[in-house]
Amino acid sequence: MKNTIQAFACVLTLAVMIGSPKAVFAAQSIANDAASLIIHFGDINGVHFSDLRDPEIDMRPELLRAFLHAHNSPLEQQAKTFISEADKNNLDWKLVAAIAGVESTFGKHIPSGSYNAWGWGIPTGAQYGIAFASWKDGIASVSEGLKKNYIDKGAQSIEEIGYIYAASPAWPAHVRFFIDKIESFQPTDPEELALNI
Repeated sequence: MKNTIQAFACVLTLAVMIGSPKAVFAAQSIANDAASLIIHFGDINGVHFSDLRDPEIDMRPELLRAFLHAHNSPLEQQAKTFISEADKNNLDWKLVAAIAGVESTFGKHIPSGSYNAWGWGIPTGAQYGIAFASWKDGIASVSEGLKKNYIDKGAQSIEEIGYIYAASPAWPAHVRFFIDKIESFQPTDPEELALNI
């Protein structure tokens, strides 16, 4: 019996050793195939995109782009700019886009040629404010301005920012509404939020 167990152990060890290269090859093949997979937002069994904080796979720009696309926004192609400026200024990545939603329906209703989707520099009752050279310039200026002129001076909540930013007491609730909409957005077409890895 002892010899049978030893023989079985030797055969098992030999089988594992012979099988190992196949297992390694199979693992490499699966890894290579995974690199060409398309991950669709919403196909991940209820895992929200913000739970996927792999620094190499940041889904925030694609989520924001798809959200802006769904709203016919001229800001759609600036999704990465929104994210990079938010990260640079330590802002909630949805804040500046949400303000654009409140102030101009995501850039659709602005003073002609101004690239000012935020009502930035427009005193109460005035028709025009600051004109920016481009959407990127506007996003960068508003992001930096929010950081330096609001947050660094003590405005730590949307309500505190709104007290300074807007005359309407409803402004913070409207901004929060769009922040929540962006965060919970699910495109109707899964292809809208495809990310090749």
